[in-house]
Parts: sequence; structure tokens; C-alpha cells
Amino acid sequence: MTRTSPPLKTVLITLLQKHLKIQSFAQIHSLLLTSGFTQDLSVLLKLADFLASFQCPFLAYLTLKQTKSLSNPFLFNSLIASFTQNGSPQSAFAVYKHLVCDGISPDKYTFPLVLKSCAKFSGINEARQIHAVSTKLGFLNDIYVQNALLHVYGFCGWYLDARILFEEMLVKDVVSWTGLISAFVKGGRFGNALSLFAEMDVEPNIATLVSVLVACGRTGELCLGRSIHGLLLKNAAILGLIVGNALLDMYVKCESVEESRMLFEGLHVKDIVSWTSVISGLVQCKQPKEALDFFHAMQASGMEPDKVVLSSVLSACASLGALDCGRWIHRYIERKDIEQDLHIGTAMVDMYAKCGCLDMASDMFHGMPHKNVLSWNALLSGLAMHGHGKLALSYFDCMVRTGLKPNDVTFIAILSACSHSGLVEDGRRHFASMIEFYDVTPNIEHYGCMVDMLGRAGMVEEAYELVKTMPMKADVRIWGAMLSACKASGNVQLSQHILDHLELEASDSGVFVLLSNIYATNEKWENINTLRRLMRKSGIKKEPGSSIIELNGKAHEFLVGEMEYTQQEEILMILYILEKQMQIDG
Repeated sequence: MTRTSPPLKTVLITLLQKHLKIQSFAQIHSLLLTSGFTQDLSVLLKLADFLASFQCPFLAYLTLKQTKSLSNPFLFNSLIASFTQNGSPQSAFAVYKHLVCDGISPDKYTFPLVLKSCAKFSGINEARQIHAVSTKLGFLNDIYVQNALLHVYGFCGWYLDARILFEEMLVKDVVSWTGLISAFVKGGRFGNALSLFAEMDVEPNIATLVSVLVACGRTGELCLGRSIHGLLLKNAAILGLIVGNALLDMYVKCESVEESRMLFEGLHVKDIVSWTSVISGLVQCKQPKEALDFFHAMQASGMEPDKVVLSSVLSACASLGALDCGRWIHRYIERKDIEQDLHIGTAMVDMYAKCGCLDMASDMFHGMPHKNVLSWNALLSGLAMHGHGKLALSYFDCMVRTGLKPNDVTFIAILSACSHSGLVEDGRRHFASMIEFYDVTPNIEHYGCMVDMLGRAGMVEEAYELVKTMPMKADVRIWGAMLSACKASGNVQLSQHILDHLELEASDSGVFVLLSNIYATNEKWENINTLRRLMRKSGIKKEPGSSIIELNGKAHEFLVGEMEYTQQEEILMILYILEKQMQIDG
């Protein structure tokens, strides 16, 4: 029994679907020309896909031209789409130019495809050419062409042109509205995006709501974000991963930690974006211990952390002083051969510096091939924190010599270094240089550093004069620094004068504690009772002190007065033994 050979058309299509080298194409081309299938559209469409894989637009166009298919723009549209899909958008535009040069008129489907390719390679000049040609040929009134133009203008950052085109459209569908909203979001014009969403007169789709959620997160519009969440829950039983991540990002950016946790736990599927959002959000909301807990949970789930997660976790380690965990991440980065780019390098310098490993921080800093102002700030802040004022000033001089311009954070580090090291004259000089040489306007934190520096040096009256000449109203941190200086110098009269400000402004229990200690030192018990009544009236409660201890890579927090611990008896026993040993040792 003879075996039937497959039809020639099937053989041709099979060959065209294979990933062959361009040298093999000559034989296939010959077979195509001699077989009579040059008018078969299904074969020609496979041919267009095949040709697009070679990234040679002239060869592809010439080959299709030889099939005598010039009267069928659908085939060339397919070739343009294939080039764009295969990652060769500029080749797609080249095919369009060949068509125009041969005098072939594109149809209304050609322009959206070519505009999509322009967006892929940010070809704004090419898009403007298409805009002119589509207007001349009468295709600009087509909503698909208009939406494609809107997309490429927004994608390339030409927001004014996108807005003008949008306003000129007689009919706008959800794609039109979403195109402009997402363009505004991509360009960081979040307020414009939300204003446009408020004007929207068609039903938004998922893409619209995801863009608006991003804008809500960046502008802190939590109420609107919650409304969109409710709308999504109403229309879908289960949130998809993209929508879930957008909601998670919105809650995190709005610093609504509890809602972001609940949403995270409710996600049926979690990817690296989900974990990154919740971990970086907790770090941003100054909850580093919780961020580390989530990082450990992420590891337990089997999810591999990326550079973004690792940078966030390093920041959490820096805040907690969790050196063991930070070292583990350093080893992990080296073991996994993860590129130590600017972000990772800066995060490791910051972690080692804040954990007191200044030699390691310095080694990491000097090992970075590229440094920006954030890298320098990380090292300067660490040196300032640990009392190495003169070394911090020396590094600052090196930074300036490299040509980098210091920013406001740099000067907070420098002024703190001067404060902690008693370098009053250097502090005054650098404070004066902010505006004079570096065009950095001092904010309340810089004034706080100066007040703290003068107060530590015993110059309480000068510090108070500086507070009175500040261009902004003193906040609780400024008065706290003043009170600390008053307590150190025993200036009860000035601290009493400060009380007038505290009654109206303070909401932080720390300043009241400072003032209470001043009164106690000078045995002014009636004043202490007055302070306590004021705190009760204002609803101010003293925040309990806490200590964080790192053990086996995990941070354990202990609050003053709290005894609800799983190993309470063992802890008390160790404390008892230590107390007895101290008594024996005198």
C-alpha cells in the first residue's frame, strides 16, 4: 500500500512556519513561484510572517511585490503588523515607506498599524508624517486612526498634541478616553489624568481603571481609589492579577497599610510585583519589621526576590539595624550573581552605614563604578549618625570636587554631622553656603539641625533667636530640640516660655516628657501636674519605648510594659540570672 504524499500547499505552509535561515528561503521562494499558490491568501499570510522574522524590510516587501499582490493592502498590512510584533517596529515603518514610494495607497487599517510601530520606537516625527498623510487622504475622521494617533502622541510625551486631537474628535469611545488618561499617567501628570477621568462620559474599562488607580496612588486620592475598588468588586467576582496589583500599589502609595495587607492576603495569585508592592510599601510607611516578616514569607513561598525587593529589604534592615539579615542579602546578591547597580549599591552602603559597619560601607561605596547624590548621601548620613563629623565633611568636599551638586538631604547629613561632633563653626559655614553657593533653600529640617547643634553646644539663647527668625513656623521637632537644650543647660525660664507654643501646636508626647523632666529636675511638681492635665485634655499619650533585637535573621521587638511574649518565662529567667550576676560582680 503506497503512502500518500501531503498536499503541496500543506508542505509550503509547514516550511514557512519553521524557523529557517534566510539562505534556505531561495528554495522555498522558487517552490512558491512555480506552484501557483502566489494568489492563495492563506499561504501569502504565512509568507508575510515568515519574511518578518528576517528583519529585512526591503527583501520582505520585494518578495510580496513579486506575487502581484499590490492590489491587496491587507497582505502588506499583515507584513507591517508582523514586523511590529517581532520586535522590529522600524522595519514595519520601512515597509510603509516602500508602499508609498511605489504609489500604493494605504487603507484605513494601514495607519493604525504603522502608528503602533511608531509608538514602539518613539518615532514622533514619523507619527506626525502619518498624521499629515491621513488628513490628506481623508482617513483622519476614522476613530481607529484617531485613537492610534492619540496613543503615539501620549506615549512619546506630546501631551498638548494628544489633548488637542482629543478635543477635536467628534466621537470618543472608551479607547480614546483611556488613551489620553494613560498618557497623562505615564508622563507623571496624575492630576490631569484624574480631572479627565471625572469628565469621562462613557463606561470605563479595566485599562482605564488601572491607570486611574496609579494616579490615585501618586496623588494620595484614597477615597477615589476605594470607590474604584468597590466598582471592580461589583463587576468581577475575582480580581485578576493586574487589577489586584494596581489596587495594592494604590493602597500602599496612599499609606493605607491595613487595607493593602488585607488585599494582598486576598489575592489568589501573587507574583513578584505583588510582593514588591507590599514590602516596599511597608518600608515607605516606616514599618520595617513588618517588611522583613513579609520578605521571609516571600522566601517561604518559593518566590525569588528581584533587585527592587532586595533594595527595599536592605532599607528595612538599615532602619532596624538588622545587620545579619543585611549581610545575608549581600551574600545572596553575590551568590545569585545579581548585578550590583546604582540602586542596590546605594542600599547596601546605607544598610552597612546605619548598622555601624562604616568600614564595610566605605568599601561598598568605593567599589561602586557609578555614584549619584543618593550614594554620597547614604555614606554621609551614616558617618554623621555615628559621630564621624570631620570624616563626613572630608567626604563632602570630595563629593563637591567630583562635580555633583549636593541636595537638601546632603545638607541635613552635613549639619547633623556638625551637630553630633560639636563642629559649630563648620555648621554655620555650611548652613550659609546652602543658598549662597548651591541654591538649596533651607527647610525646617535644616533649621532643626542648626537648633540642635547650637543647643548641644550650650548656645541656647542663640538657638532661640534662630527659631524666632525662621521663615516658617516652628514645629514640634524644633521645640523638642529647644527643650532638650533647655534641660541640658538648666534653663527653666526659657522652657516655661516655650510651653505657650506647645499648648497650641504639640501633638507629640516627646516634648511633654522633656518638659516634665525639666520640671522634675527643678522640683516644680505643680507644673508637672499641669502638663499631665494638658496631655489628658489634648488626648496625648506617651508612646511606649521599645527595643529591637535581631536573632537568627529575624527582628524581635519588645515594648516597655508589655509582657505578652511566647517565651516570657525564659526571658524573665535570663534577666533574673543577669541581675544576680551583676549584684555578685558589684
